[in-house]
Amino acid sequence: MRTHATISGSELLLGVIAIRLAMLVLVGWGLTLLPQQARDPEVACISSPTTRLEAQPPASLAGSRIVDAALDEMHLHD
Repeated sequence: MRTHATISGSELLLGVIAIRLAMLVLVGWGLTLLPQQARDPEVACISSPTTRLEAQPPASLAGSRIVDAALDEMHLHD
């Protein structure tokens, strides 16, 4: 009797998932061991909504309002 030592698709998928999960755990532990940087509330990547509204010029076209709304929506989901 002859047996074939091939890997089925589900075994391959589970192996890939296990490797990725192990890498995520290692990266997470590595990030927790790094020294934390001091956070300055004045310097921020994302400004507050009131500052953002003051900085934007009033939109004159309906198309630009749609684009602005879409960008705001994308920022909310990040």
